[in-house]
Amino acid sequence: MTTPLTLTAGRRPDGTTVLTAVGEIDMSNAQSLAAALDDAPGPLVLDLSDVEYLDSAGLSVLFPHAERLELIANPVLEPVLSISGLTDLTTHH
Repeated sequence: MTTPLTLTAGRRPDGTTVLTAVGEIDMSNAQSLAAALDDAPGPLVLDLSDVEYLDSAGLSVLFPHAERLELIANPVLEPVLSISGLTDLTTHH
């Protein structure tokens, strides 16, 4: 069964791409996130404020983009992002 995930792309006034994710990110939908990250040019804000769950499959698609990511995450995800080391490689809020 596929876990619900909604991805919405937008732009900040300065032109920076913003990708907003809502739902859960796991092995059933991580490739959708990977494709969206691959399609987004330049620096990228990834808003995970409304992501309730992020597993290792989801984390694995974030690492190749870490140098260009600014992460916005809810407190539930902070331990996962920190333990994985992703917060050391990205800008995060």
